[in-house]
Amino acid sequence: MAEQKTITVKVKRQDSPEASTRWEEFEVPYRPNMNVISVLMKIRENPVTTSGKKTTPVAWNMNCLEEVCGACSMVINGRPRQSCSALVDQLQQPLTIEPMSTFPIIRDLQVDRSRMFDSLKKVKAWVPIDGTYDLGEGPRLPERKREWAYELSKCMTCGVCLESCPNVNSGSSFMGPAPLSQVRLFNTHPTGAMVKDERLNAIMGDGGLANCGNSQNCVQACPKGIPLTTSIASLNRAATVQMFKNFFGSDHMVD
Repeated sequence: MAEQKTITVKVKRQDSPEASTRWEEFEVPYRPNMNVISVLMKIRENPVTTSGKKTTPVAWNMNCLEEVCGACSMVINGRPRQSCSALVDQLQQPLTIEPMSTFPIIRDLQVDRSRMFDSLKKVKAWVPIDGTYDLGEGPRLPERKREWAYELSKCMTCGVCLESCPNVNSGSSFMGPAPLSQVRLFNTHPTGAMVKDERLNAIMGDGGLANCGNSQNCVQACPKGIPLTTSIASLNRAATVQMFKNFFGSDHMVD
């Protein structure tokens, strides 16, 4: 009988936020069209290292498995990406899997993405609607705006753009590309624009636009191909106008 083909996987592990890190190596049976999530599930079924040591199952986050929820972000072969869409047949082996380093570790491949969600709260990344009753249809966007606004709406808060950005780290307060792009999205929405000034003021201070170094790593890393640096450039123009409004004062919204 032909020998069963296997995949060698190296996983960076950490039992708790305070624990030290370690690497563990596993071998799992290969089958065509496996993704990295499938590999981790095989390890969970039989958590034994290549040296024969019994260990604990690897912990990671996942949800939709369709590259929509953004929960399964991790660093695979040195590149931050979604593990559900990372196919083993397209990856160099042995596989190396690590947690994203931008966010605090919870356990193994699980990270705390609160930093990103707190930034979304800071910039009011939602459409303000008073009440839950039926308000009817809202104002419509012109088609030319709707097309690119739809591209920005694809953001799944996966955190990959923050992981790839050199300006997002433990020593920096920079909120990162994703929250900034959401400011542009919601400021474009006819109803969301009611608090346009508040969003712009939120990104004009510490941790906002001025902290972007324009490395453009985020555009290369984004799994949805969102034009993040285009959004940041647009926000720089809008923030300049907002700065003059703040200085001279205005009783009316100025577009």
